Amino acid sequence: MRFINPIPFVRDIGRARAFYRDVMQLEIRADHGNFVLFEGGFALHEGRSLEKTVWKQSDGDAPASYGRRNLLLYFETADIDAAFARIAPEVDLIHPVETQAWGQRVFRFTDPDGHAVEVGEPLVM
Repeated sequence: MRFINPIPFVRDIGRARAFYRDVMQLEIRADHGNFVLFEGGFALHEGRSLEKTVWKQSDGDAPASYGRRNLLLYFETADIDAAFARIAPEVDLIHPVETQAWGQRVFRFTDPDGHAVEVGEPLVM
């Protein structure tokens, strides 16, 4: 067995698709309408349809935000300063670029569904 990828639930798949494609600059590998797979294995699923698939139920309207401050989506980039300059004006920042206790520079923000996203420079081991 091997782990493949997390699949965050999103309220508006079109808005989430556009955010990760345009702001995060991820390439779409497959788009099935309510499910989008990006290069590298990151995926999104429209929440209402996945609730029906997984739990065989729907509570009607999707919540205002699926992000619950209990998941961090992590991405890396070789040019953290350029990524921050490009992404920061488009998002609600949690904090700007800062150096973590382990020496890595990162910044964090929320995506349109309130999921916490971290972008860091590659960690040198």
